[in-house]
Amino acid sequence: MLSDDELLRYSRQILIPRFDISGQEKLKSARVLVLGAGGLGCPVALYLGAAGVGTLTLVDDDDIELANLQRQIGFESGQLGESKAENLAERVRRINPLVCVSALNQRLGGDALARAVAEATLVVDCTDNFNTRFALNRACVAAKVPLVSGAAIRGEGQISVYDSRLNSSPCYHCLYPEQGNEDLTCSEAGVIAPLVGMIGSAQAMEAIKVISGVGTPLVGRLLILDAWEMQWREMKLARDPSCPVCSG
Repeated sequence: MLSDDELLRYSRQILIPRFDISGQEKLKSARVLVLGAGGLGCPVALYLGAAGVGTLTLVDDDDIELANLQRQIGFESGQLGESKAENLAERVRRINPLVCVSALNQRLGGDALARAVAEATLVVDCTDNFNTRFALNRACVAAKVPLVSGAAIRGEGQISVYDSRLNSSPCYHCLYPEQGNEDLTCSEAGVIAPLVGMIGSAQAMEAIKVISGVGTPLVGRLLILDAWEMQWREMKLARDPSCPVCSG
């Protein structure tokens, strides 16, 4: 049940006929795991917290650096050298004290990652390296927890949803094989500031759609953004029948 404060706070969402009180209650009962508290993780956490996702867990083992402030909008100059996860969690709490936000200032892997994923309603991948993405994908497939994946570099971004609860849904490994991919980070290739906000906001929207059951999530579809030309392209994704992660 929603309190009077919640009904007022989320009234602009509740007014949407397709969403209504039912959608808001689903957000309130959801547990979302966000891996990465950087350029993508900041808008994801801020929007999901403001929208009323009941429980957020933010995971990142990095500290805030001066070069982060160009695009990581959850942080301020006075927080340099401090934990990204803890400061972003506190920022979400200041925006919306009605949600429960916890911070893990560590890099999750192995059994710890599997447990965190299994406890979540949905996972949002805001990381920037393939090894973590592949491990997270395997954990989500094993636990049958939907995964919202996003990436942004230079002036290009992409987003998709992988939902292993659906037999027709591909997984991240169906799109990207584990061999032959090399990490290219923002520190090496650069990134234009608003791009991460655009992709991160889209990730938050996809998360809300999956949790609430309203709308059509990007399952089996990959959206690719060229921000310099402001063009979106859509690619259809099919499940790989020989995928070593999800075909079993």
